[in-house]
Amino acid sequence: METKLNRDGSKLTVQIEGRLDTLTAPDLEKELEPALEGVTDLVLDLEKLDYISSAGLRVLLGVAQIMEKQGNMKVTNPSDAVMDVFSVTGFDDILTIE
Repeated sequence: METKLNRDGSKLTVQIEGRLDTLTAPDLEKELEPALEGVTDLVLDLEKLDYISSAGLRVLLGVAQIMEKQGNMKVTNPSDAVMDVFSVTGFDDILTIE
């Protein structure tokens, strides 16, 4: 998994590429927690995310809970495979997906 963070003032865009699973989810969590300080607008660009496991979903849920307190979060460009996981797990009702 690779991530690219682009901060513009209080807006943070995070591009996630590859697989977000048991092995990579802790790395994403460690990278995002400090990066969210002062962020009021978070965009998670999943265009290049091939796979997400329950561990990845847990990280997204934690980030969504943080952002619920300090601003807005949206998920953009999920692949069909990732969108299927969101639909099956009910995350499509929890997350703002564009």
